[in-house]
Amino acid sequence: MNILGIIPARYGSTRLNGKPLVDICGKSMIQRVYEQASKVLEYVVVATDDKRIFDAVVNFGGKVVMTAENHTTGTNRCLEAYEIFQKEAPIQFDFVINIQGDEPLLEPGQIKSLIKCFEDPSTELATLVMPVTNISDLFNESEVFVVFDKNNKALYFSRSVIPHVRDVHKTKWLEHHNYFKHLGMYGFKIDSLKEFAFLKQSKLEVAESLEQNRWLENGGVIKIEFTQYDTIPVDTIDDLEKVRRIVAQMEGL
Repeated sequence: MNILGIIPARYGSTRLNGKPLVDICGKSMIQRVYEQASKVLEYVVVATDDKRIFDAVVNFGGKVVMTAENHTTGTNRCLEAYEIFQKEAPIQFDFVINIQGDEPLLEPGQIKSLIKCFEDPSTELATLVMPVTNISDLFNESEVFVVFDKNNKALYFSRSVIPHVRDVHKTKWLEHHNYFKHLGMYGFKIDSLKEFAFLKQSKLEVAESLEQNRWLENGGVIKIEFTQYDTIPVDTIDDLEKVRRIVAQMEGL
């Protein structure tokens, strides 16, 4: 399988502006994500619309492409990045993995798990989930939850905790059902990436602000793979400080 890892990276952020370039113990966040992804993937490229990010990636020796500013989702940005990079690549890519640019503690094992989904030739689009083991996750408004069928194909993604356990207090829900939260990494067949990017935004996608629901609402199938590795997305200053402490401890700084 020939796989291209793409890391969308925008400078603007409502809660932490310029976050791809924030310093984490001597390296920018985007560099840390890039280096982690490169432990598994031979081909990794950053997709950005900002010259500051572009220059930063070039300076640490990474591959980067400049994409349009008006993309509504990371998936649309991924398609443009793939098309630009494929023109110069020495191989023809079969799959694209969309890697979140705000997860500097990315575990390479997550990418390996996602790649497994494409051993099944029928897989169009795949993503990762992990079981909820801490009740606090059910009260975390930053989490996204998913339900899936017996064949591990997604039924729905929501920012609400799903399913709802009737007549049981929410603090007891883990005693009555196995919950799963979504980790925002996706794998696409090239044809599926192209199809997804040209679909109109759907009602459920807009309501939840979750682009994966666009694929489901149009009859597409999303294969679920399980991972034991959790992630810490950096959305706020508090998240950033937490990640800095973890990295400092890991690297003995």
